Amino acid sequence: MGLYETIAFVLFAVVTIASSWGVVLVRDVWHSALLLGVALLSVAVHYLMLRAEFVAAMQILVYVGGVLILITFAVMLTRKDESVVEVGA
Repeated sequence: MGLYETIAFVLFAVVTIASSWGVVLVRDVWHSALLLGVALLSVAVHYLMLRAEFVAAMQILVYVGGVLILITFAVMLTRKDESVVEVGA
């Protein structure tokens, strides 16, 4: 393993861990979903570094492409619009 590969591994390991902590600690659901996408993409980069191209492609297609889009739609459809004033009786 060369020096550049080690530096790249450490860099993406830090990105993976930081974004995973962000998913848990951020209060806004939208930002949490975006950080989950960053974490999943950085895991796909780790697979590429291990020369597992098929697993990396499936990671991107299934998790980033599928699960994250479903989470995004769920957040957008369930978010309450705060600009609407409710008139009650």
